[in-house]
Amino acid sequence: MKRTRLHIEQWNRKEHYQFFSSFDEPFFGIVTEVDFTKGYHIAKEMNTSHFLYYLYCSLKAANTIDEFRYRLEDDAVYVYDQIHASPTIGREDHSFGFSFVPFHDDFEVFEATAKKEIALVQDSEGLRFNEDAKRLDTIHYSSIPWYTFSGLTHARNYSHTDSVPKISFGKYKKDGDRVLLPVAIYVHHGLMDGYHIGLYLEKFQLLLDKYKYTGI
Repeated sequence: MKRTRLHIEQWNRKEHYQFFSSFDEPFFGIVTEVDFTKGYHIAKEMNTSHFLYYLYCSLKAANTIDEFRYRLEDDAVYVYDQIHASPTIGREDHSFGFSFVPFHDDFEVFEATAKKEIALVQDSEGLRFNEDAKRLDTIHYSSIPWYTFSGLTHARNYSHTDSVPKISFGKYKKDGDRVLLPVAIYVHHGLMDGYHIGLYLEKFQLLLDKYKYTGI
């Protein structure tokens, strides 16, 4: 959990950070779709879960962008060297629990770790709101596999300082020969802008099409 304090005085977004951090709701979000056509077939050829495939690609893309690794803590901004996944995992009784899946650049290692964590959650009860679920060096992920969406909101506790990005995926859908995956992204506006979400989406798409892509 290595991190470095950001020198706000030298930051070109100093005023943006101070302005949006004073808001009751400093998060902003977008809802869009990514082309999951190639990723859908790659996951099938690899005999792996579509969810784990796009979760891995999303997390790897986010790790390449500094702003997705910025976090607020004790009135300061820190940059984590690496961030991990904290996805909600569903159970057969239709409840869910929080989980922690560490990032690993090797997909097979990431997949094996994620499967173990998923099994633990599915064999447990309650939210599992433990210390791992409270970690700042994560992205809060959720998957809504029952339907597509064109909008999404999150439950928020405004008395609690929050800066962890939230990424949700919907049910992918067929559009002719294409497979489209809905994705909703909510981030702290004091830490990043729409430009940085655009960078994430561009890199996410590259990795979905070829997860071993090394150009980023």
